Amino acid sequence: MAKLIQPAPKYVPPEWNISCQMKYANAEGERAAAERLVAESKRLADETDKTTDKRQQDNNKKLDQRLKEIEFWRNEVDDKLDAIKVETENLAAFHTRIEKAMDACKEPLHIAQECLANRQRRQGIDLVHDDPEKELLKEVEVIQGVLALLHRTKEQANEQIRLNKKAKYNLEKDLRDKGAAFAIDKHNAELRNNSAGLRMNPATVKISANSSTPDQWEDFSNDNILNAEKQRQNSEGLRSLLDGVLQTTANDMLKQKECVDISLDRRIEETRQAKLKLEGHLAKVMQQITEVEDNVSMLKEKVGTKEAPMALAQTRLENRTYRPSVELCRDTAQYGLVEEVAEISDNVMRLRERLAQSEESLKGLIRRQLDLEDDIAVKANTLMIDEAQCKRMRQSINIQVY
Repeated sequence: MAKLIQPAPKYVPPEWNISCQMKYANAEGERAAAERLVAESKRLADETDKTTDKRQQDNNKKLDQRLKEIEFWRNEVDDKLDAIKVETENLAAFHTRIEKAMDACKEPLHIAQECLANRQRRQGIDLVHDDPEKELLKEVEVIQGVLALLHRTKEQANEQIRLNKKAKYNLEKDLRDKGAAFAIDKHNAELRNNSAGLRMNPATVKISANSSTPDQWEDFSNDNILNAEKQRQNSEGLRSLLDGVLQTTANDMLKQKECVDISLDRRIEETRQAKLKLEGHLAKVMQQITEVEDNVSMLKEKVGTKEAPMALAQTRLENRTYRPSVELCRDTAQYGLVEEVAEISDNVMRLRERLAQSEESLKGLIRRQLDLEDDIAVKANTLMIDEAQCKRMRQSINIQVY
């Protein structure tokens, strides 16, 4: 027997009407909401397009402005870099001048010391602490002082060159960094929405904690520029000081050289005049020695000539002793012969005394001759040292401002 199927429950018309109205109302609500959503989406899309375009344009302008700022500071840094490079080269040239000046001091110092050593070979009384020796000692002191001063200024120049190079390095690094930043931002400024190579990288949205602020960025370059300018001005001032030092030291050395040369010339002339006087005295002494030698010869001869008269008178007296008796008379002839013997004896004695005096005088003259010859030799040695050695060596000294 077939199973009886129960019919579905039926709704009454009001329920049907209510159901239709509810479906309509729900559909209308969804449609209205969707319509509002579409309108709002269009407005949102327009708004985001505008804000995105505006923000992109603003950032394009900011990138352009940033490029101008970087270019401005690049030019400032580059100008200061050129200035510090030129100044460093100029100071390096002065450093070279100082080294040349120090090398140029070596020969005058060696010559002055050599002159002092040569003059130590003067002999006897000529080994005197005279004006040339005082001036030579002063010249050695002056040149050594100049070398010490030039050494200090060289160290100052080395330190300033180091500071200049440090400032130059900082500027060059800053310029390289700005060049790299300029290239990056120039590339960014040229990128468009349809440019190739665009990629998503959410990690880059973060601002790096070690990044600098705009003020720090400007201050960094400004500090480098100010430091470079400070070092450039210090370097210029040092160059002016070095120029004055080179001029002053050269003048001091030249002045002292002139003092040495003048005192040496004066001493050479004094020595030459003294030698001439000694040679004049020697000529007189030699002439006098000849005269005294002649006088000694003459006196010896005269003493010898008195022997025959003395022998004659004494022979006569002896012969007269043989007269006989009363003939042995003290007559005038006897007294005359006695007086003649006495007179000849007195004359011989006086001649011998004069001969002894002449011989002693001759010895004294010979001693004076030897003394004069020794002193003339000493003066000749001194002239050879001062004129032929010292003065000739000093002619090669060339003092100039490097």
